[in-house]
Amino acid sequence: MRQLGLDGHDVTMALKEKLETDLSAAMKARDGVRTRTLRMALTAVKNEEVAGKQSRELSDDEVVKVLAREAKKRREAATAFDDAGRAEQAQAERDEGVVLEEYLPAPLADEELTALVADAIAATGAAGPRAMGQVMKVVNPKVAGRAEGGRVAAEVKRQLAT
Repeated sequence: MRQLGLDGHDVTMALKEKLETDLSAAMKARDGVRTRTLRMALTAVKNEEVAGKQSRELSDDEVVKVLAREAKKRREAATAFDDAGRAEQAQAERDEGVVLEEYLPAPLADEELTALVADAIAATGAAGPRAMGQVMKVVNPKVAGRAEGGRVAAEVKRQLAT
């Protein structure tokens, strides 16, 4: 994924570096929503890096997982605020979610998810609802960050039931 320029320097940016660069650009542009969202995202990434017994640098895939988790929190918070009749806060959460979505891979279409699950069922030879765990082990790495676990599980259940 990394590319070297003519002078031999790395010209691609790690996702965390891109977040940091975009944060400084948002601060210079005085974009409040983007600044607040990127600060929150970088804090979540840094917290994940220092979690556990020793600190470590997260890979791009791990950063995507953190961002996906944060985007899900924003969607859930927006729903909760809507249910409580707090439209202004709900919209603020949705705005933050839109900013986070820019850094996530494109979500899987239903047809793509159906095909991935069908391939996994064929590969594992699974049959019946008891084989759901086997199929999920094969499917989850393929859809990481592009589909929510509940949506994947529902599709696996549906296909195993038929």
